[in-house]
Amino acid sequence: MCGIIGYVGFRNAREILLEGLKRLDYRGYDSAGIGLISDKLIVYKEVGEIEKLEKQVPAINTTAGIGHTRWATHGGVTKANAHPHTDCKKKIAVVHNGIIENFKELREELINRGHKFTSDTDTEVVAHLVEEAYDGCLEKAVSSAIKKLKGSYALAFVSKDEPDKIVAARKESPLVIGVGDNEYFVASDIPAFLKYTNRVIYIEDGEKCILSRKGVKIFDENDKEIEKDINVVDWSIEEAEKAGFSHYMLKEIYEQPRSIADSFRGRIYEKEPHVTLNVDVEVPESITIVACGTSFYAGLAGKYMFEEIADIPTKTELSSEYRYLGRKDETGLIIAISQSGETADTLAAVRGAKKYGCKVLAITNVVGSSLTRIADYTILTRCGPEIGVAATKTFTAQLLMLLMLALDMGLKKGTIEDARVEEYITHIKKLPSYIQYVLNRNEEIKRIAEEIKDKETVFFIGRGINYPLALEGALKLKEISYIHAEGFAAGELKHGPFALLTEETPVVAVVARDKTYEKMLANIREVKARNSPVVAIADEKDMDVESYVDEVIRYPVTPPVISCIPIAVVLQLLAYHAANLRGCPIDKPRNLAKSVTVE
Repeated sequence: MCGIIGYVGFRNAREILLEGLKRLDYRGYDSAGIGLISDKLIVYKEVGEIEKLEKQVPAINTTAGIGHTRWATHGGVTKANAHPHTDCKKKIAVVHNGIIENFKELREELINRGHKFTSDTDTEVVAHLVEEAYDGCLEKAVSSAIKKLKGSYALAFVSKDEPDKIVAARKESPLVIGVGDNEYFVASDIPAFLKYTNRVIYIEDGEKCILSRKGVKIFDENDKEIEKDINVVDWSIEEAEKAGFSHYMLKEIYEQPRSIADSFRGRIYEKEPHVTLNVDVEVPESITIVACGTSFYAGLAGKYMFEEIADIPTKTELSSEYRYLGRKDETGLIIAISQSGETADTLAAVRGAKKYGCKVLAITNVVGSSLTRIADYTILTRCGPEIGVAATKTFTAQLLMLLMLALDMGLKKGTIEDARVEEYITHIKKLPSYIQYVLNRNEEIKRIAEEIKDKETVFFIGRGINYPLALEGALKLKEISYIHAEGFAAGELKHGPFALLTEETPVVAVVARDKTYEKMLANIREVKARNSPVVAIADEKDMDVESYVDEVIRYPVTPPVISCIPIAVVLQLLAYHAANLRGCPIDKPRNLAKSVTVE
């Protein structure tokens, strides 16, 4: 979950590195540091905000260096444990994202050979291994050192004796090169250098690279130089800025009319009802969806879509469980969902499934990410950068991609008629206006958030496809407002959770006028009998629900598999306003990071 930035070129490296770290802070961090090369190696570290580090670093004019934001995994949150880490001679510095699994054995061996350690981290062993192998050629020393490592890593090195060079290597942690004009960048993620270039090279597992003022060289795991394509990303730096909104999360909530339109553009046709996602995947006998967090809840909604529309048996598995315990059925299709395409547990689950011969389809927002390179097929959500830790526009785009895939498979399988697909396509094209309908009710949602912001616990309930929405609504509230929240299938309340209901326990009920409608109203009546206040999220024409609840937030009338998208926006705004009214750090909630790239 750490962030890496490296630079070599003609600009002031201090400014580039500090700015890059600020653009990576959405990944989450507890300390930061930079290493600069002039006539010597100069390292600055600080616990806390990057601004504290910035004040510590003097105005040095150097043109090469590396930087890092750390999220503690080995060793406590201290300045000594912050990156970069150096060798005994303070000539070599390294920054690292990942986990070195055999660091204890390596550390003991190095100490026995006379090395002095100054931190408790796993990363420091790498600096000392490079030191031992160094004979004037940094890339050879790095190649020798990483052969001794077990675990995951994205690594970037500099050496005092080779001041205009950065060497980087990757295994199971993200790393990308930015190609400028007579300047080069290496980073964990594209926003770190997007201000300066949109030309990127994606580094694969096992590859190493050398950045210098002369250019970039890339080598495979056998140290053979290879050619790699330069990709152009169409994100602008403005897409990674707040654009006048108070928080990235709010900006990204309001971007959803556009992000949804971008996601379906060129993929739906009305004349001959057709959905194309440009993946030539056969209709499977069964589907297993693997994901974590918000993506997992999108997968749960996807289960309803595939079973209802395409009549394909579908199960949804948490990636962290599936990789160890899930049944790897090579006759079915694995759908892996990850916003970043770098989620460690999902990547591990996919690698395990591939070993059994399973076909994997990835749904992700990041072109060239690790997941896209492992999977057999990829569907990109086309959302642009999502900076806020709490997923918003990527979640609604995931829901849309799952729906469109279900429609595609249903058409191929013959389980859905053309007229019904035509109806769905009409609604899909109207989704931007459906979302805008909800955004126009922002002040109303804010008023209701005022009523729950001081509560200790909030329940979310739903049935059918709205059960995953209830789970996601609870997750959004708890992760950014720190209010304890739980999501339930509405019919399960009487099997235990009723014991927790009081007049101080608000219940948010997601209501759809489907075959569960009457049962859902009965569940709401049961909640009201316990004197709990109820906020219903219901369609604009549902007048019956008003007599059973305290408040109603409206969304447009659509089929439930469509309405789950505007409903998700309601839940995002409700969580956002509750957190904002409580004064919480919305874009950087405590203990959380955007991309969970370590297991």
